[in-house]
Amino acid sequence: MNLNCLEELHISTSKKIFRNLSAASLVENAVKRGEGILAESGALVVNTGKYTGRSPKDRFIVRQDSINGLINWGDVNLPIEENVFNKLFDKVTKYLSDKDLFVFDGYVGAMEEYKMNIRVVNEYASEALMSTQLFRRPCEEELKNHCPEFNVVVAPGFKANGKEDGVNSEAFIIINFDKKVILIAGTQYSGEIKKSIFSVMNFLLPLKGVFPMHCSANIGEAGDTAVFFGLSGTGKTTLSADPDRKLIGDDEHGWCDKGIFNFEGGCYAKTIKLDKEKEAQIYNALRFGALLENVVLDENNRPLFDDDSLTENTRGAYPVEYIDNADLSGVGQHPNTVVFLTADAFGVIPPISKLTKEGAMYHFMSGYTSKLAGTERGITEPKATFSACFGEPFMLMKPTVYAKLLGEKIINHNTEVYLVNTGWTGGEYGTGKRMNLNYTRAMVKAALEGKLRDVEYDLDEIFNLYVPKVVPNVPQEILNPKNTWVDKEKYDLKAKELAKQFHKNFQKFGEVSEDIKKAAPKTF
Repeated sequence: MNLNCLEELHISTSKKIFRNLSAASLVENAVKRGEGILAESGALVVNTGKYTGRSPKDRFIVRQDSINGLINWGDVNLPIEENVFNKLFDKVTKYLSDKDLFVFDGYVGAMEEYKMNIRVVNEYASEALMSTQLFRRPCEEELKNHCPEFNVVVAPGFKANGKEDGVNSEAFIIINFDKKVILIAGTQYSGEIKKSIFSVMNFLLPLKGVFPMHCSANIGEAGDTAVFFGLSGTGKTTLSADPDRKLIGDDEHGWCDKGIFNFEGGCYAKTIKLDKEKEAQIYNALRFGALLENVVLDENNRPLFDDDSLTENTRGAYPVEYIDNADLSGVGQHPNTVVFLTADAFGVIPPISKLTKEGAMYHFMSGYTSKLAGTERGITEPKATFSACFGEPFMLMKPTVYAKLLGEKIINHNTEVYLVNTGWTGGEYGTGKRMNLNYTRAMVKAALEGKLRDVEYDLDEIFNLYVPKVVPNVPQEILNPKNTWVDKEKYDLKAKELAKQFHKNFQKFGEVSEDIKKAAPKTF
Protein backbone atom coordinates (compact mmCIF):
# COMPACT_ATOMS: atom_id res chain seq x y z
CA MET A 1 0.00 0.00 0.00
CA ASN A 2 1.20 3.51 -0.81
CA LEU A 3 2.31 5.39 2.29
CA ASN A 4 0.71 8.54 0.92
CA CYS A 5 -2.71 7.28 1.90
CA LEU A 6 -1.83 7.82 5.59
CA GLU A 7 -0.04 11.14 5.19
CA GLU A 8 -3.10 13.17 6.14
CA LEU A 9 -3.12 11.32 9.45
CA HIS A 10 0.60 12.00 9.92
CA ILE A 11 1.14 8.25 10.22
CA SER A 12 4.24 6.65 8.75
CA THR A 13 5.84 3.32 9.50
CA SER A 14 9.08 1.61 8.63
CA LYS A 15 7.19 -1.66 8.22
CA LYS A 16 4.48 -2.86 5.84
CA ILE A 17 1.03 -1.38 5.34
CA PHE A 18 -1.65 -3.82 4.19
CA ARG A 19 -4.84 -2.38 2.72
CA ASN A 20 -8.14 -4.21 2.49
CA LEU A 21 -6.74 -7.71 2.74
CA SER A 22 -9.24 -10.53 2.28
CA ALA A 23 -10.70 -12.14 5.39
CA ALA A 24 -8.61 -15.24 4.68
CA SER A 25 -5.39 -13.21 4.53
CA LEU A 26 -6.24 -11.37 7.73
CA VAL A 27 -6.93 -14.66 9.52
CA GLU A 28 -3.62 -16.05 8.26
CA ASN A 29 -1.75 -12.96 9.46
CA ALA A 30 -3.47 -13.01 12.85
CA VAL A 31 -2.56 -16.66 13.45
CA LYS A 32 1.04 -16.15 12.31
CA ARG A 33 1.40 -13.14 14.60
CA GLY A 34 0.03 -15.06 17.58
CA GLU A 35 -3.09 -12.90 17.93
CA GLY A 36 -5.43 -15.87 18.03
CA ILE A 37 -6.11 -19.47 17.05
CA LEU A 38 -8.66 -21.21 14.88
CA ALA A 39 -11.65 -22.92 16.44
CA GLU A 40 -12.79 -26.25 15.06
CA SER A 41 -15.39 -24.37 13.01
CA GLY A 42 -12.66 -22.23 11.40
CA ALA A 43 -13.53 -19.02 13.27
CA LEU A 44 -10.60 -16.97 14.58
CA VAL A 45 -10.65 -16.89 18.39
CA VAL A 46 -8.89 -14.06 20.26
CA ASN A 47 -8.56 -13.16 23.92
CA THR A 48 -8.87 -9.39 24.36
CA GLY A 49 -7.15 -9.44 27.74
CA LYS A 50 -8.07 -6.98 30.47
CA TYR A 51 -10.78 -5.26 28.44
CA THR A 52 -13.56 -7.68 27.52
CA GLY A 53 -16.20 -5.02 26.94
CA ARG A 54 -16.60 -1.33 26.29
CA SER A 55 -14.91 1.06 28.70
CA PRO A 56 -17.47 3.90 29.00
CA LYS A 57 -15.46 6.00 31.45
CA ASP A 58 -12.60 6.04 28.93
CA ARG A 59 -14.67 7.35 25.98
CA PHE A 60 -14.32 11.10 25.36
CA ILE A 61 -15.43 13.71 22.86
CA VAL A 62 -13.15 16.63 22.10
CA ARG A 63 -14.80 19.84 23.25
CA GLN A 64 -15.04 22.14 20.21
CA ASP A 65 -17.10 25.20 19.33
CA SER A 66 -18.61 23.44 16.32
CA ILE A 67 -20.42 20.86 18.49
CA ASN A 68 -20.74 22.39 21.96
CA GLY A 69 -24.41 23.33 21.67
CA LEU A 70 -25.32 19.93 20.25
CA ILE A 71 -23.62 17.34 22.48
CA ASN A 72 -25.45 16.08 25.55
CA TRP A 73 -22.49 16.49 27.91
CA GLY A 74 -22.54 14.53 31.16
CA ASP A 75 -21.56 11.19 32.65
CA VAL A 76 -22.01 9.44 29.30
CA ASN A 77 -20.52 12.00 26.91
CA LEU A 78 -17.33 13.09 28.64
CA PRO A 79 -15.55 16.18 27.30
CA ILE A 80 -11.80 16.38 26.75
CA GLU A 81 -9.67 19.29 25.60
CA GLU A 82 -8.13 19.38 22.15
CA ASN A 83 -4.58 19.72 23.39
CA VAL A 84 -4.97 16.41 25.29
CA PHE A 85 -6.11 14.72 22.09
CA ASN A 86 -3.21 16.22 20.10
CA LYS A 87 -0.59 15.01 22.54
CA LEU A 88 -2.03 11.50 22.65
CA PHE A 89 -2.37 11.39 18.88
CA ASP A 90 1.31 12.28 18.51
CA LYS A 91 2.28 9.56 21.00
CA VAL A 92 0.15 6.92 19.28
CA THR A 93 1.42 7.72 15.77
CA LYS A 94 4.99 7.54 17.07
CA TYR A 95 4.18 4.20 18.70
CA LEU A 96 2.88 2.88 15.37
CA SER A 97 5.97 4.00 13.43
CA ASP A 98 7.70 0.60 13.70
CA LYS A 99 4.61 -1.59 13.29
CA ASP A 100 2.99 -3.41 10.40
CA LEU A 101 -0.37 -1.72 9.87
CA PHE A 102 -3.62 -3.18 8.56
CA VAL A 103 -5.87 -0.62 6.89
CA PHE A 104 -9.54 -1.08 6.10
CA ASP A 105 -11.17 1.36 3.67
CA GLY A 106 -14.94 1.06 3.48
CA TYR A 107 -18.09 2.82 4.52
CA VAL A 108 -21.12 2.79 6.80
CA GLY A 109 -24.66 3.41 5.61
CA ALA A 110 -26.31 1.24 2.96
CA MET A 111 -28.24 4.13 1.40
CA GLU A 112 -26.10 6.17 -0.98
CA GLU A 113 -27.40 9.55 0.20
CA TYR A 114 -26.33 8.93 3.78
CA LYS A 115 -23.29 6.69 3.58
CA MET A 116 -20.04 7.78 5.20
CA ASN A 117 -16.65 6.65 3.91
CA ILE A 118 -14.32 5.51 6.68
CA ARG A 119 -10.72 4.39 7.12
CA VAL A 120 -9.67 2.17 10.01
CA VAL A 121 -5.93 1.89 10.70
CA ASN A 122 -5.24 -1.17 12.86
CA GLU A 123 -2.22 -2.40 14.76
CA TYR A 124 -3.66 -5.95 14.82
CA ALA A 125 -4.77 -8.10 11.89
CA SER A 126 -7.59 -9.54 14.04
CA GLU A 127 -9.10 -6.10 14.55
CA ALA A 128 -8.78 -5.39 10.83
CA LEU A 129 -10.79 -8.59 10.34
CA MET A 130 -13.44 -7.14 12.65
CA SER A 131 -13.62 -3.97 10.52
CA THR A 132 -13.70 -5.98 7.29
CA GLN A 133 -16.57 -8.16 8.43
CA LEU A 134 -18.66 -5.56 10.27
CA PHE A 135 -18.50 -2.47 8.08
CA ARG A 136 -19.64 -2.24 4.49
CA ARG A 137 -17.08 -3.30 1.93
CA PRO A 138 -16.54 -1.26 -1.25
CA CYS A 139 -16.25 -2.73 -4.74
CA GLU A 140 -12.95 -2.34 -6.62
CA GLU A 141 -14.07 0.81 -8.40
CA GLU A 142 -15.22 2.43 -5.14
CA LEU A 143 -11.92 1.48 -3.51
CA LYS A 144 -9.91 3.24 -6.25
CA ASN A 145 -11.65 6.54 -5.49
CA HIS A 146 -12.05 6.05 -1.76
CA CYS A 147 -11.70 9.23 0.29
CA PRO A 148 -12.41 8.76 4.02
CA GLU A 149 -14.75 11.20 5.73
CA PHE A 150 -13.82 9.80 9.16
CA ASN A 151 -10.69 7.95 10.28
CA VAL A 152 -10.19 5.51 13.14
CA VAL A 153 -6.69 4.86 14.49
CA VAL A 154 -6.51 1.73 16.66
CA ALA A 155 -3.45 0.91 18.80
CA PRO A 156 -4.31 -1.63 21.52
CA GLY A 157 -0.67 -2.03 22.49
CA PHE A 158 -0.24 1.63 23.43
CA LYS A 159 -0.96 2.32 27.10
CA ALA A 160 -1.63 5.83 28.39
CA ASN A 161 -0.38 7.13 31.71
CA GLY A 162 -3.84 7.93 33.01
CA LYS A 163 -4.18 11.36 34.62
CA GLU A 164 -0.70 12.32 33.50
CA ASP A 165 -1.92 12.05 29.92
CA GLY A 166 -5.25 13.74 30.71
CA VAL A 167 -7.36 10.56 30.63
CA ASN A 168 -8.74 8.18 33.24
CA SER A 169 -6.71 5.02 32.66
CA GLU A 170 -4.37 3.29 30.24
CA ALA A 171 -7.19 3.00 27.69
CA PHE A 172 -8.94 5.78 25.81
CA ILE A 173 -11.41 6.27 22.99
CA ILE A 174 -11.52 9.88 21.78
CA ILE A 175 -13.78 11.30 19.06
CA ASN A 176 -12.59 14.49 17.36
CA PHE A 177 -15.30 15.91 15.09
CA ASP A 178 -13.29 18.80 13.68
CA LYS A 179 -10.37 16.58 12.67
CA LYS A 180 -12.71 13.70 11.81
CA VAL A 181 -10.57 11.23 13.74
CA ILE A 182 -11.34 8.60 16.36
CA LEU A 183 -8.35 7.53 18.45
CA ILE A 184 -8.56 4.17 20.25
CA ALA A 185 -5.73 2.78 22.37
CA GLY A 186 -5.03 0.58 25.37
CA THR A 187 -7.94 -1.79 24.72
CA GLN A 188 -8.21 -4.71 22.31
CA TYR A 189 -11.98 -5.04 22.61
CA SER A 190 -13.09 -4.59 19.00
CA GLY A 191 -16.54 -3.34 19.93
CA GLU A 192 -14.96 0.05 20.61
CA ILE A 193 -14.21 0.42 16.89
CA LYS A 194 -17.74 -0.40 15.85
CA LYS A 195 -19.51 1.66 18.49
CA SER A 196 -17.37 4.77 18.06
CA ILE A 197 -18.13 4.91 14.34
CA PHE A 198 -21.83 4.43 14.99
CA SER A 199 -21.76 7.13 17.68
CA VAL A 200 -20.50 9.51 14.99
CA MET A 201 -23.35 8.48 12.67
CA ASN A 202 -25.87 8.90 15.49
CA PHE A 203 -24.67 12.49 15.87
CA LEU A 204 -24.46 13.46 12.19
CA LEU A 205 -27.68 11.93 10.85
CA PRO A 206 -30.22 13.92 12.92
CA LEU A 207 -28.64 17.06 11.44
CA LYS A 208 -29.87 15.69 8.08
CA GLY A 209 -33.34 14.82 9.39
CA VAL A 210 -32.58 11.09 9.68
CA PHE A 211 -33.54 9.08 12.78
CA PRO A 212 -30.55 6.91 13.82
CA MET A 213 -31.53 3.73 15.66
CA HIS A 214 -29.65 1.25 17.82
CA CYS A 215 -31.76 -1.64 16.57
CA SER A 216 -31.88 -4.73 14.42
CA ALA A 217 -34.21 -4.99 11.43
CA ASN A 218 -35.72 -7.59 9.15
CA ILE A 219 -38.15 -7.84 6.27
CA GLY A 220 -41.03 -10.22 5.50
CA GLU A 221 -42.00 -11.86 2.22
CA ALA A 222 -44.47 -9.07 1.51
CA GLY A 223 -41.78 -6.42 1.97
CA ASP A 224 -43.03 -5.44 5.44
CA THR A 225 -40.20 -4.13 7.60
CA ALA A 226 -39.78 -4.48 11.36
CA VAL A 227 -37.19 -3.00 13.72
CA PHE A 228 -36.16 -4.31 17.14
CA PHE A 229 -34.77 -2.09 19.89
CA GLY A 230 -33.23 -3.60 22.99
CA LEU A 231 -30.22 -3.47 25.27
CA SER A 232 -27.68 -6.26 25.54
CA GLY A 233 -29.22 -9.56 26.60
CA THR A 234 -32.81 -8.72 25.64
CA GLY A 235 -32.82 -10.90 22.50
CA LYS A 236 -32.49 -8.26 19.79
CA THR A 237 -30.09 -10.29 17.65
CA THR A 238 -31.83 -13.61 18.35
CA LEU A 239 -35.34 -12.39 17.47
CA SER A 240 -34.33 -10.49 14.36
CA ALA A 241 -32.46 -13.52 12.94
CA ASP A 242 -35.75 -15.13 11.94
CA PRO A 243 -35.68 -17.97 9.37
CA ASP A 244 -39.03 -16.73 7.99
CA ARG A 245 -37.81 -13.17 7.43
CA LYS A 246 -34.75 -11.66 5.75
CA LEU A 247 -32.27 -9.92 8.02
CA ILE A 248 -31.55 -6.33 7.01
CA GLY A 249 -29.11 -5.65 9.83
CA ASP A 250 -28.13 -6.56 13.35
CA ASP A 251 -27.46 -3.41 15.32
CA GLU A 252 -27.56 0.05 13.75
CA HIS A 253 -29.92 1.64 11.23
CA GLY A 254 -31.16 4.97 9.96
CA TRP A 255 -34.79 5.86 9.19
CA CYS A 256 -35.08 8.52 6.50
CA ASP A 257 -37.83 9.75 4.16
CA LYS A 258 -37.25 6.77 1.84
CA GLY A 259 -37.31 4.01 4.50
CA ILE A 260 -34.63 2.40 6.65
CA PHE A 261 -31.04 1.48 5.91
CA ASN A 262 -28.43 -0.58 7.69
CA PHE A 263 -25.25 1.15 8.81
CA GLU A 264 -23.12 -1.97 8.76
CA GLY A 265 -22.22 -5.01 6.68
CA GLY A 266 -22.05 -7.57 9.46
CA CYS A 267 -23.26 -8.72 12.85
CA TYR A 268 -21.69 -8.61 16.31
CA ALA A 269 -23.65 -11.13 18.36
CA LYS A 270 -23.37 -12.07 22.00
CA THR A 271 -22.48 -15.75 22.13
CA ILE A 272 -22.81 -16.58 25.82
CA LYS A 273 -25.04 -19.67 26.15
CA LEU A 274 -25.50 -19.74 22.38
CA ASP A 275 -27.86 -22.59 21.53
CA LYS A 276 -27.24 -24.50 18.29
CA GLU A 277 -30.93 -25.38 17.91
CA LYS A 278 -32.66 -22.17 19.08
CA GLU A 279 -30.17 -19.79 17.44
CA ALA A 280 -29.08 -21.85 14.46
CA GLN A 281 -28.46 -18.90 12.13
CA ILE A 282 -26.00 -17.25 14.49
CA TYR A 283 -24.37 -20.57 15.43
CA ASN A 284 -23.81 -21.50 11.79
CA ALA A 285 -22.39 -18.07 10.98
CA LEU A 286 -19.46 -18.57 13.37
CA ARG A 287 -17.27 -20.26 10.78
CA PHE A 288 -14.08 -19.41 8.87
CA GLY A 289 -13.87 -15.65 8.44
CA ALA A 290 -15.76 -14.96 11.66
CA LEU A 291 -14.08 -13.52 14.75
CA LEU A 292 -14.81 -14.85 18.24
CA GLU A 293 -13.80 -12.72 21.21
CA ASN A 294 -13.09 -14.28 24.62
CA VAL A 295 -14.86 -17.54 23.82
CA VAL A 296 -13.27 -20.44 25.72
CA LEU A 297 -12.26 -23.52 23.67
CA ASP A 298 -12.02 -27.13 24.82
CA GLU A 299 -8.99 -29.37 24.20
CA ASN A 300 -10.26 -30.01 20.64
CA ASN A 301 -10.72 -26.29 19.92
CA ARG A 302 -14.48 -26.51 20.11
CA PRO A 303 -16.16 -23.38 21.50
CA LEU A 304 -17.64 -23.69 24.99
CA PHE A 305 -20.38 -21.12 24.65
CA ASP A 306 -21.65 -21.72 28.20
CA ASP A 307 -18.24 -20.88 29.68
CA ASP A 308 -18.15 -17.33 31.05
CA SER A 309 -14.82 -17.66 32.86
CA LEU A 310 -13.25 -14.90 30.73
CA THR A 311 -16.37 -12.73 30.51
CA GLU A 312 -20.12 -12.97 30.09
CA ASN A 313 -19.71 -10.61 27.15
CA THR A 314 -18.38 -13.19 24.68
CA ARG A 315 -18.88 -12.04 21.10
CA GLY A 316 -18.94 -13.27 17.53
CA ALA A 317 -18.41 -11.00 14.51
CA TYR A 318 -19.36 -12.15 11.01
CA PRO A 319 -20.52 -10.63 7.70
CA VAL A 320 -24.26 -10.42 7.14
CA GLU A 321 -24.01 -12.78 4.16
CA TYR A 322 -23.17 -15.57 6.62
CA ILE A 323 -26.86 -15.44 7.57
CA ASP A 324 -28.67 -17.61 5.03
CA ASN A 325 -31.62 -15.33 4.38
CA ALA A 326 -30.02 -11.90 4.75
CA ASP A 327 -31.11 -9.00 2.55
CA LEU A 328 -27.72 -7.86 1.29
CA SER A 329 -29.04 -4.52 0.06
CA GLY A 330 -29.28 -3.39 3.68
CA VAL A 331 -32.35 -1.32 2.81
CA GLY A 332 -36.02 -1.68 3.78
CA GLN A 333 -39.33 0.13 3.53
CA HIS A 334 -40.74 2.27 6.32
CA PRO A 335 -41.30 -0.07 9.29
CA ASN A 336 -44.81 -1.41 9.77
CA THR A 337 -43.84 -2.53 13.26
CA VAL A 338 -41.42 -1.39 15.94
CA VAL A 339 -40.61 -3.74 18.83
CA PHE A 340 -39.04 -2.59 22.10
CA LEU A 341 -37.41 -5.48 23.96
CA THR A 342 -36.86 -5.53 27.71
CA ALA A 343 -35.54 -8.35 29.90
CA ASP A 344 -37.52 -7.53 33.05
CA ALA A 345 -35.96 -9.53 35.89
CA PHE A 346 -38.69 -8.34 38.27
CA GLY A 347 -41.20 -10.44 36.32
CA VAL A 348 -43.89 -7.73 36.33
CA ILE A 349 -43.86 -6.24 32.81
CA PRO A 350 -46.43 -7.93 30.50
CA PRO A 351 -44.89 -10.28 27.91
CA ILE A 352 -46.32 -8.09 25.15
CA SER A 353 -48.20 -4.80 25.14
CA LYS A 354 -49.15 -2.21 22.56
CA LEU A 355 -47.93 1.39 22.90
CA THR A 356 -49.49 4.66 21.83
CA LYS A 357 -47.22 7.17 20.10
CA GLU A 358 -46.70 8.93 23.44
CA GLY A 359 -46.15 5.61 25.18
CA ALA A 360 -43.57 4.69 22.56
CA MET A 361 -41.73 7.97 23.11
CA TYR A 362 -41.83 7.47 26.89
CA HIS A 363 -40.48 3.92 26.80
CA PHE A 364 -37.94 4.84 24.12
CA MET A 365 -36.56 7.59 26.31
CA SER A 366 -36.62 5.27 29.34
CA GLY A 367 -34.88 2.33 27.64
CA TYR A 368 -35.60 -0.07 30.51
CA THR A 369 -34.12 -3.50 31.15
CA SER A 370 -32.58 -5.29 34.18
CA LYS A 371 -29.15 -6.22 35.37
CA LEU A 372 -29.01 -9.58 37.06
CA ALA A 373 -27.43 -10.71 40.29
CA GLY A 374 -23.89 -11.86 39.69
CA THR A 375 -23.29 -9.98 36.44
CA GLU A 376 -21.48 -7.16 38.23
CA ARG A 377 -19.76 -6.89 41.57
CA GLY A 378 -22.14 -5.69 44.26
CA ILE A 379 -25.34 -6.71 42.47
CA THR A 380 -27.10 -9.30 44.64
CA GLU A 381 -30.63 -8.92 43.26
CA PRO A 382 -32.20 -7.67 40.01
CA LYS A 383 -31.50 -4.02 39.35
CA ALA A 384 -33.51 -1.76 37.06
CA THR A 385 -31.33 -0.30 34.34
CA PHE A 386 -32.33 2.57 32.08
CA SER A 387 -30.46 3.47 28.92
CA ALA A 388 -32.12 6.28 26.97
CA CYS A 389 -33.04 5.43 23.37
CA PHE A 390 -32.04 1.80 24.06
CA GLY A 391 -28.45 2.87 23.47
CA GLU A 392 -27.54 5.90 25.57
CA PRO A 393 -23.76 5.38 25.35
CA PHE A 394 -23.93 5.80 21.57
CA MET A 395 -26.39 8.70 21.36
CA LEU A 396 -24.48 11.97 21.56
CA MET A 397 -27.44 14.34 21.46
CA LYS A 398 -30.20 14.78 24.04
CA PRO A 399 -32.69 11.87 24.15
CA THR A 400 -35.53 14.27 23.35
CA VAL A 401 -33.97 14.89 19.91
CA TYR A 402 -34.16 11.19 19.03
CA ALA A 403 -37.58 10.70 20.68
CA LYS A 404 -39.03 13.54 18.62
CA LEU A 405 -37.78 11.89 15.43
CA LEU A 406 -39.34 8.58 16.53
CA GLY A 407 -42.70 10.23 17.20
CA GLU A 408 -42.69 11.89 13.79
CA LYS A 409 -41.93 8.60 12.04
CA ILE A 410 -44.69 6.73 13.91
CA ILE A 411 -47.30 9.31 12.89
CA ASN A 412 -46.09 9.79 9.31
CA HIS A 413 -45.99 6.06 8.55
CA ASN A 414 -48.76 4.70 10.77
CA THR A 415 -46.27 2.42 12.52
CA GLU A 416 -47.38 0.12 15.35
CA VAL A 417 -45.15 -0.14 18.43
CA TYR A 418 -45.05 -3.02 20.92
CA LEU A 419 -43.18 -3.53 24.19
CA VAL A 420 -42.05 -7.16 24.57
CA ASN A 421 -40.71 -8.59 27.83
CA THR A 422 -38.16 -11.35 27.19
CA GLY A 423 -37.33 -11.49 30.91
CA TRP A 424 -39.05 -13.30 33.76
CA THR A 425 -42.53 -14.61 34.41
CA GLY A 426 -44.16 -16.23 37.45
CA GLY A 427 -41.94 -14.28 39.83
CA GLU A 428 -38.75 -12.27 39.80
CA TYR A 429 -35.31 -13.63 38.93
CA GLY A 430 -34.52 -16.49 41.31
CA THR A 431 -38.19 -17.37 41.84
CA GLY A 432 -39.83 -17.22 38.43
CA LYS A 433 -38.49 -18.49 35.13
CA ARG A 434 -37.28 -16.92 31.88
CA MET A 435 -39.97 -16.27 29.31
CA ASN A 436 -40.32 -19.20 26.91
CA LEU A 437 -38.53 -18.21 23.68
CA ASN A 438 -41.11 -19.99 21.54
CA TYR A 439 -43.88 -17.94 23.15
CA THR A 440 -41.90 -14.74 22.61
CA ARG A 441 -41.37 -15.66 18.96
CA ALA A 442 -45.12 -16.31 18.62
CA MET A 443 -45.96 -12.93 20.15
CA VAL A 444 -43.53 -11.09 17.89
CA LYS A 445 -44.81 -13.03 14.86
CA ALA A 446 -48.40 -12.05 15.69
CA ALA A 447 -47.42 -8.39 16.00
CA LEU A 448 -45.48 -8.41 12.74
CA GLU A 449 -48.29 -10.13 10.84
CA GLY A 450 -50.89 -7.62 12.05
CA LYS A 451 -52.78 -10.23 14.10
CA LEU A 452 -52.85 -7.98 17.18
CA ARG A 453 -54.34 -5.03 15.36
CA ASP A 454 -57.99 -5.83 16.01
CA VAL A 455 -57.92 -7.93 19.18
CA GLU A 456 -59.26 -6.72 22.53
CA TYR A 457 -56.87 -5.16 25.02
CA ASP A 458 -56.82 -4.76 28.80
CA LEU A 459 -55.19 -1.77 30.46
CA ASP A 460 -52.44 -2.69 32.91
CA GLU A 461 -53.35 -0.29 35.72
CA ILE A 462 -49.83 -0.04 37.12
CA PHE A 463 -47.72 0.19 33.98
CA ASN A 464 -50.33 1.96 31.85
CA LEU A 465 -49.84 -0.56 29.05
CA TYR A 466 -52.38 -2.07 26.66
CA VAL A 467 -52.17 -5.86 26.96
CA PRO A 468 -53.82 -8.11 24.33
CA LYS A 469 -56.36 -10.58 25.72
CA VAL A 470 -55.41 -13.21 23.13
CA VAL A 471 -52.26 -13.94 21.13
CA PRO A 472 -52.17 -16.89 18.68
CA ASN A 473 -50.17 -19.88 19.99
CA VAL A 474 -49.54 -18.29 23.39
CA PRO A 475 -51.26 -19.48 26.61
CA GLN A 476 -53.76 -16.81 27.61
CA GLU A 477 -52.86 -17.05 31.32
CA ILE A 478 -49.32 -15.72 30.81
CA LEU A 479 -50.38 -12.51 29.06
CA ASN A 480 -51.22 -10.85 32.38
CA PRO A 481 -48.05 -11.25 34.49
CA LYS A 482 -49.97 -11.04 37.76
CA ASN A 483 -51.77 -14.28 36.86
CA THR A 484 -48.43 -16.12 36.79
CA TRP A 485 -47.47 -15.16 40.36
CA VAL A 486 -48.54 -17.34 43.27
CA ASP A 487 -48.25 -14.42 45.70
CA LYS A 488 -50.39 -11.65 44.16
CA GLU A 489 -49.59 -9.14 46.90
CA LYS A 490 -45.88 -9.57 46.30
CA TYR A 491 -46.49 -8.98 42.59
CA ASP A 492 -48.21 -5.67 43.38
CA LEU A 493 -45.33 -4.58 45.61
CA LYS A 494 -42.72 -5.43 42.98
CA ALA A 495 -44.69 -3.78 40.19
CA LYS A 496 -45.15 -0.57 42.19
CA GLU A 497 -41.47 -0.61 43.14
CA LEU A 498 -40.48 -0.76 39.48
CA ALA A 499 -43.03 1.92 38.52
CA LYS A 500 -41.42 4.29 41.01
CA GLN A 501 -38.02 3.62 39.48
CA PHE A 502 -39.41 4.54 36.05
CA HIS A 503 -40.57 7.87 37.48
CA LYS A 504 -37.30 8.54 39.25
CA ASN A 505 -35.31 7.87 36.09
CA PHE A 506 -37.56 10.03 33.89
CA GLN A 507 -37.01 13.10 36.04
CA LYS A 508 -33.55 13.56 34.49
CA PHE A 509 -35.09 14.54 31.16
CA GLY A 510 -36.42 17.83 32.51
CA GLU A 511 -38.99 19.53 30.31
CA VAL A 512 -41.03 16.88 28.46
CA SER A 513 -44.56 17.32 27.05
CA GLU A 514 -47.46 16.40 29.32
CA ASP A 515 -48.76 13.88 26.76
CA ILE A 516 -45.56 11.86 27.09
CA LYS A 517 -45.57 12.11 30.89
CA LYS A 518 -49.15 10.78 30.99
CA ALA A 519 -47.95 7.56 29.32
CA ALA A 520 -45.80 6.77 32.38
CA PRO A 521 -46.54 3.95 34.85
CA LYS A 522 -48.90 4.96 37.66
CA THR A 523 -47.60 5.65 41.15
CA PHE A 524 -49.67 4.95 44.26
